[in-house]
Amino acid sequence: MPNLHELEAAIPVAPLKLVVMDSAVNLGENVNNHLVGFRKSVKNIAKNNPAFEGYLSDNYILDSTCYRFGSGEGKALLSESIRGKDLFILTDVCNHSISYKINGYTNYKSPDDHYQDLKRVIAAANGKAHRVNVIIPFLYEGRQHKRNGHESLDCAQAIEELSKMGVSNLITFDAHDPSIQNAAPLCGFDNFTPPYQFISALLGADDSLLIDREHLVVVSPNENALDRAIYFANVLEVNTGTFYDRFASHSASTTHEFLGDNVDGKDVIIINDIITTGKSMIEKARKLKEMNAKRVFICCTFGLFTEGLARFDEAYEKCYFDRMITTNLTYRIPELKSRPYYIEADMSKFLASIIDFMNHDSSMANVYTPTDKIHRILARYNNREDDFAINE
Repeated sequence: MPNLHELEAAIPVAPLKLVVMDSAVNLGENVNNHLVGFRKSVKNIAKNNPAFEGYLSDNYILDSTCYRFGSGEGKALLSESIRGKDLFILTDVCNHSISYKINGYTNYKSPDDHYQDLKRVIAAANGKAHRVNVIIPFLYEGRQHKRNGHESLDCAQAIEELSKMGVSNLITFDAHDPSIQNAAPLCGFDNFTPPYQFISALLGADDSLLIDREHLVVVSPNENALDRAIYFANVLEVNTGTFYDRFASHSASTTHEFLGDNVDGKDVIIINDIITTGKSMIEKARKLKEMNAKRVFICCTFGLFTEGLARFDEAYEKCYFDRMITTNLTYRIPELKSRPYYIEADMSKFLASIIDFMNHDSSMANVYTPTDKIHRILARYNNREDDFAINE
């Protein structure tokens, strides 16, 4: 855990409780296990103080359920007292595997369903919790962040609504447009990114990478994602490039043009926030291989794979890309883990550290910037130390 010593003299805001929605059970259990380990290992002044009962626990997950009636209507039930608790609610709005019965038919929860369940849990807390914090890794409707014509602004509306319901802090990852937080300027909004977990997972799976300007380039798949590619490239001390769409004036066709450093004979990391169908990402990976890139590694925070894996399987067989990394922040179809090209970037320890620091009201600077951690893991990797892939 980063900067563990920062928590030794910190006082918790209130007793910690974690509500894990049915959409995020696996991630929530892993986060809980890390929290238990953190609290047992840290020498905090509240550890053995009877005034902070519950600081040490074998389980921080609150007993809670979201029921569905036969009509499809729902309600949330918190089976434990949450009075005076620092409540963290974890949900995954992209989990399409959760089903319920409605009028005898099986229905699968959409992002709208998960969002409604989140509001039900907040309503069930009913002003009794000391503080309510929402962890929503994939920001609900985050890609609908601006208006073009007569369109709804769903993400801004949701953030404003949660703020009015009493949510103190929103925690998300790799928001499509972080400026969306302007929708509720008095609500805490923390947007984290996973570059450390990406490089840790990649180096742990492949010990043949050479991290320098002569052998590696970081590429953005479009101009909107260029900021994260530039940051990643600067930390790794390599060059960067980007694709941009060129529209043909005489037709409706679009070509993907590359602007950046020469990739001939170099490994390439493509970094982005999301994979949906994967069509555009694979096309750009193919183009990089046509430019004689040595290997192509795809890093995306959220792997949704909305049209399945057949397109990726075919692209892998044709050597358009070599490895693909996504995080475990959202639901992934089970067969993904069996693919030879897939690597998981585990975010549970990082998420647990975010919760622990926030519960102690400690500065988020302790977990925000992973630059030093990336430099340390690169040093261990370059020296070929056995522990280079340890998650901090």
